[in-house]
Amino acid sequence: MAVETTIPTTASTSLGPAANEKDADKLRFIDEVIANADAVQEKVLAEILSQKRPSTSRSTSLAVPPTVPPLRLRSPCSGTSAGEWKLMPTIKEELDLRQLLYSLLIPVMNLYVPGLNKGKALHFYFVKSETRTPGGLLARPVLTSYYKSEHFKSRPYDPYNAITSPTHAILCADSFQSMYVQMLCGLLHRLEVLRVGAIFASCLLHAIRFLQLHWEELARDIAAGSLSPKITDASRGAPNDVHRVRLLRVLLRLNLRPMCKPSEVSYTIMSNMAYFEFLPLELAATCKGDGDVHLVDLARVEGGKEYELVITTYLGLYRYRVGDILRVTGFHNAAPQFRFVRRKNMLLSVESDKTDQAELQKAVESASRLLEPYNATVVEYTSHAFTKTIPGHYVIYWELLVKGSPQGMMPGGEVMERCCLAMEEELNTVYRQSRVADGSIGPLEIRLVRGGTFEELMDNAISRGASINQYKVPR
Repeated sequence: MAVETTIPTTASTSLGPAANEKDADKLRFIDEVIANADAVQEKVLAEILSQKRPSTSRSTSLAVPPTVPPLRLRSPCSGTSAGEWKLMPTIKEELDLRQLLYSLLIPVMNLYVPGLNKGKALHFYFVKSETRTPGGLLARPVLTSYYKSEHFKSRPYDPYNAITSPTHAILCADSFQSMYVQMLCGLLHRLEVLRVGAIFASCLLHAIRFLQLHWEELARDIAAGSLSPKITDASRGAPNDVHRVRLLRVLLRLNLRPMCKPSEVSYTIMSNMAYFEFLPLELAATCKGDGDVHLVDLARVEGGKEYELVITTYLGLYRYRVGDILRVTGFHNAAPQFRFVRRKNMLLSVESDKTDQAELQKAVESASRLLEPYNATVVEYTSHAFTKTIPGHYVIYWELLVKGSPQGMMPGGEVMERCCLAMEEELNTVYRQSRVADGSIGPLEIRLVRGGTFEELMDNAISRGASINQYKVPR
């Protein structure tokens, strides 16, 4: 894989002038953690090791290779990009670390966007129902733990975090009812809403899609002063918001440059959150958990190189291979900045070809431009390497939306054939060699699915334990 040779760096040693003294304290904390990343990491490791073993020496404690704990119990904890649910250990102190990280977001945003303390925010938050492990331990996502904690429910008023969503709607485990009520309250306060957001971008995209599908019902509720009979739980305990309808006529990372282009987003890992190590990508494929693997410390990664993230946490994970592949894009003071590349082993492959998610996304974007004359867009997509025939071939599933006519005619077969060719032209040289010269890969195929298919896919995943906050369509 090609590696960037020009590494952008941040010339300034501080983040900038704070909007107020409260922000100044937070920004000074960020600067200190970043400027002393290696020292902070050594302190974190010593604290983690002191919980279980007498030795706190970095050199002696890390003399064993990374391991992969068998944490693959199916649970309602967070879903991953690979579509696997994992049961992670957690402790009470984790909420304190999370709250600290969340408190750093607004001070950074205030450097770039003035007026965040004005008006209200339509922020979408969700919880999941709780389950018990075979041993009787409570199992629930970390965000659910936070929203159900007094940290969140008894939070003091903060003009920067004045949200339209009532707490009871957030704490409703039924994702449809929770989304419906939060969207309804946002529409009711629409003249005060100045910003919209969610913890994860995928959740915000889901909210936009939800509005496309249910805007007529929401509008009827507002006009009629009624509430949909589908809402049986999420409106309880929210008299100042949802019941007003009847009275009317109704992680782990920090982006220090939040206004940059999405394609340029890099994250700075806060070195006080856990102990971070990095496995060079060229060694990741052969590392099986034994032998000398030459892990690299946070402060010693090299610009332009790609690594697999390995973490040791306060929660009991020891040298856990997360599965994220990161590229070092630059440095802020002594702290490296990373760009997420892909999930490990998440590749589309028929033969010797290897197509990652970023390359597939680029190909879909290129092909979808051919749909513009038909007022059609690709709402969602996923892919599959079909190998039941010889030669095998890529199958790409598209859900389209025709603007102005949701039930209208979709682009014809000739247009879709051109889209297939456009996608193939964007794929790598190994694919094109196998496709054209060798004939070992068959023609790429695009299959159109009916509207709402990916919504149903998400609902099915949520019913099996996925979190709506973190669910992402498997590409």
